[in-house]
Amino acid sequence: MNIQWFIDARKARGLTQSELADGICTQATLSRFENNGQLPNLKILIKLCNRINLPLNELFPKVGVRYSEVVEKMNKAEFYLITSKYEEAHQLINSIDIETIEDEHLSFRYYYLNGFIMIFRKQPIMDILFTFDQVLLEEETQDSLIFRLLAYTGIGMVYARENDLSKAEFYFNKVLEKIYNYPAQNMEGTWRVLNIVFQCGVFYSTIEELEISDALLNYAVTICSDNHVTYYLARAAIQLAKNAILKNETKDKILELIYDARAYSKVNRNEIALAELVDLEQSVLQNK
Repeated sequence: MNIQWFIDARKARGLTQSELADGICTQATLSRFENNGQLPNLKILIKLCNRINLPLNELFPKVGVRYSEVVEKMNKAEFYLITSKYEEAHQLINSIDIETIEDEHLSFRYYYLNGFIMIFRKQPIMDILFTFDQVLLEEETQDSLIFRLLAYTGIGMVYARENDLSKAEFYFNKVLEKIYNYPAQNMEGTWRVLNIVFQCGVFYSTIEELEISDALLNYAVTICSDNHVTYYLARAAIQLAKNAILKNETKDKILELIYDARAYSKVNRNEIALAELVDLEQSVLQNK
């Protein structure tokens, strides 16, 4: 049983052991499961999994499934991606031989993950575009839609990185046409939608379309709140604070956003965000 995946899912929801166990079982029961592998009864386990939106079957070893090792690596790589651990994600993706994968869904997932990791590792633009083309040049299906939207988002991000804002906006606009209506049906789908919405919010701040940016970032906050996911809360709050600075909002308003972001970052133990917030707060206090 993949207990670590259960633990990661709980933490991604921002729940402590006592919060998850509340009304279902004792914290000691949950602790024995997570720390010692001592299984609770099936009824309790199902309730715990339902609370963190984790299908029970994902916990059990997939004996005889051809791609079980690949799926596990991709699960971990995607979790590392949303928690900004890009080198760890790169090592996992780099250990997968894409030539051995015939499953279309897994191929799309591989190229989406690899493309985003390449962006954050500042790889050459042509290599990144080629990677996303592996998704976009295939026939569009309902299963491929989220990966196409992620590919458009990634291309927009890389053009923004190269300061080619008109091309970047073209791709981000393609995403906005569809992302609001995309039905995320599980935790991974929610992470992917949040990734897209957050990156769109950052881009529209870059081109000083702050009203659009704030709307997208607040939408990301709503998704996090509705689905008990915390990893994008801090990042959205930080960007909202930066937007407030650009709009010359009051010091109190900006600091409130900074303090919210700090609280979220502490929950997630995001040292990168906490360091950024220290600099942001000092800048506000000195200039206001």
